[in-house]
Amino acid sequence: MQITVRYFASIREVIGLRSEVREVAELTTAGELLDQIVREHPAIDGLRRASRIMLNQDYADPTQPLADGDELALIPPVSGGSDTFRVTEQPIDMQALADAVASRAAGAVATFAGQVRDNARGRGVLVLEYEAYESAAEKVLAQIGAEIRERWQVENIAITHRVGRLEIGEISVGIAISSGHRAEAFDACRHAIERIKQIVPIWKKEFYDDGETWIGSEAEYQAAYGGSNPRSTS
Repeated sequence: MQITVRYFASIREVIGLRSEVREVAELTTAGELLDQIVREHPAIDGLRRASRIMLNQDYADPTQPLADGDELALIPPVSGGSDTFRVTEQPIDMQALADAVASRAAGAVATFAGQVRDNARGRGVLVLEYEAYESAAEKVLAQIGAEIRERWQVENIAITHRVGRLEIGEISVGIAISSGHRAEAFDACRHAIERIKQIVPIWKKEFYDDGETWIGSEAEYQAAYGGSNPRSTS
């Protein structure tokens, strides 16, 4: 079988590759393939124990068997001691997020705050309600962090998303990213919010004067409205 293996951040630097295709025997598990990689690159052994496995872009158990054409990723600790990915019912403090990513090596800190607004799709919005598969949502936020670290040189990342009932003007999602230069911080922030809308299992219900409705994915909405009327948050 042929398995594509992807490496990120500190593991990528040790191995010296972003990805490779490996031939493995039938019934090989994800953990067995990683054992083979560690034998070839002993320096990642400590990192491997603190890392997680993603199989075809979903978190997976090491005992899961591989199939021909699978993509396996070894996700190193995304926190680096400073990254945070949270889903919470508490109000989001943007200054606290900015403080969390502060670094002496950073020349820029970019923040993004998605706010609840009072209109959407030509209707007045009274209040929003967010629901999430919380443990999965935090894992996917961490995945977005790994994507950012693969594409840009950033120092620290903090992403927090609210759930529950939010009033007009409240912050639904907060992002803070520090980097050596402003371009990376801006680009990484933009990537984070776009990916949040695409893949994080969080759903929104809008309440109007004359009813209420659950809102589908950002991709579905943009296809339906041609991108001419942004969603009621961010």
